[in-house]
Amino acid sequence: MLDNLKILIHQGRQYIPDVTRAIVPGIFRGRPVISEVDVKEKELAELCPTNAISLNPLSIDLGKCTFCGECAFAFPDKISFTTDYMLATNDRNRLIVKSGQEHPIKLDPVLVRKEIHGYFGSSLKLRQVSAGGDNSCELELNACGNVNFDMGRFGIEFVASPRHADGLVITGPITANMASPLQICYDAIPEPKIIILAGTDAISGGIFEGSPALDRSFISKYNIDLYVPGNPIHPLTFINGVLDLIKKQET
Repeated sequence: MLDNLKILIHQGRQYIPDVTRAIVPGIFRGRPVISEVDVKEKELAELCPTNAISLNPLSIDLGKCTFCGECAFAFPDKISFTTDYMLATNDRNRLIVKSGQEHPIKLDPVLVRKEIHGYFGSSLKLRQVSAGGDNSCELELNACGNVNFDMGRFGIEFVASPRHADGLVITGPITANMASPLQICYDAIPEPKIIILAGTDAISGGIFEGSPALDRSFISKYNIDLYVPGNPIHPLTFINGVLDLIKKQET
């Protein structure tokens, strides 16, 4: 008993009391900021391995960005990454960060379906499918339920069967081999149901975009309720994105 008390005193409170105001280490790369400083923008854009950087005006698509930081290393006066983890949105266009943009990324309330608040405001069960993922986003999603982040306190949990789920969380670029299993899983989830794309690979294909080994036709067939960027995603990005979607406030 005494040893347990010593451990408790040493470690302190393990869980994060307020996930909406948590502070992450400075090494974390969150929302980028693009300054107005003049640089060789074409040279800057060519550095990006996923063509996430566009010109006229200079912008970064977080749905394609791998957060490797190469652009910030080469042009630190032009691009810097903040520790802002509030990156999730339901509007794909809002993932595009433009030069001079300082405001955070948010959800568009107009695009949130009414049944989401009506059915899932108090409880949300999710079935996660790794559609060719590399296990990085999958590991971070698993961390969402650990003692630190404790997503279950909000009534948000992952379930083993799509029959018990309210929505689908997709990770990975969706390989051709996983296209059919993904569709089967989606069809097994009862209506109404939501779709969440977690990670750069799921949102755009990431570094695998354009590969003949992918079959991303599923994405074009259905409405996407939430985009969670990151490579991999951060648990706080995912949790806050889902909380905003279902309008669940911390108690």
